[in-house]
Amino acid sequence: MADSLEKLKSFFEQQVDIYGNELAFSRALRMRGQEQENECDENAWQKIHSLDELYSHIRECADCPLWKSRHNFVFGDGNPKADIVLVGEAPGADEDRLGKPFVGKAGELLDKILAAIQFNRNDVYVCNILKCRPPLNRDPSTDEIDHCYPYLEKQLNLINPQFILCLGRVAAQTLLKTREPLSQLRGKVHDMNGHRLIVTYHPAALLRDASRKRPTWEDVKLLRRLYDEWK
Repeated sequence: MADSLEKLKSFFEQQVDIYGNELAFSRALRMRGQEQENECDENAWQKIHSLDELYSHIRECADCPLWKSRHNFVFGDGNPKADIVLVGEAPGADEDRLGKPFVGKAGELLDKILAAIQFNRNDVYVCNILKCRPPLNRDPSTDEIDHCYPYLEKQLNLINPQFILCLGRVAAQTLLKTREPLSQLRGKVHDMNGHRLIVTYHPAALLRDASRKRPTWEDVKLLRRLYDEWK
């Protein structure tokens, strides 16, 4: 306590030298208040130990403008103790309407892909980089990703999966922190903080271009093989 008071005193004296008494006092109070607020947020963040607690903590998020146009905050769905997490880009119109990731035609195709390698939604966890839908399903902006990425990072820390399957370019480039094209990222196993990460096409891309179904099949077969070897 004494150490904190000494630091505050030193900070205030510096502010007086720069801004004068009245302005420095006002500025110091504002900055100290912000500092305490950040400390509270950090303490609350550290006390989150489950996906349910995380959802309750962030479901009313208004950190970027996307909250103004969303109908539902799309957190994630599936097994909270999954060995495999699938990460997509962002909710679409159906996801925004229902509040669940990968529904509609893309979701139906994803279910078929999982079934082809003997998995279902109850075996894995499915989420997105963004938790709110970008208007007209455009690509997420850098600022939107920056605001939302800590939520995904916390989800991954809580689940602690052995494997991550990135669905699409945005998810892959974000998690791997690279600008390499998807064609250069798929077909191999990446290490991401101890998680084995595989990249493939987004189901929506397969609906637009059926020629991508074959390489996607190769990617998910690789995932199944690695999973079986690990098990």
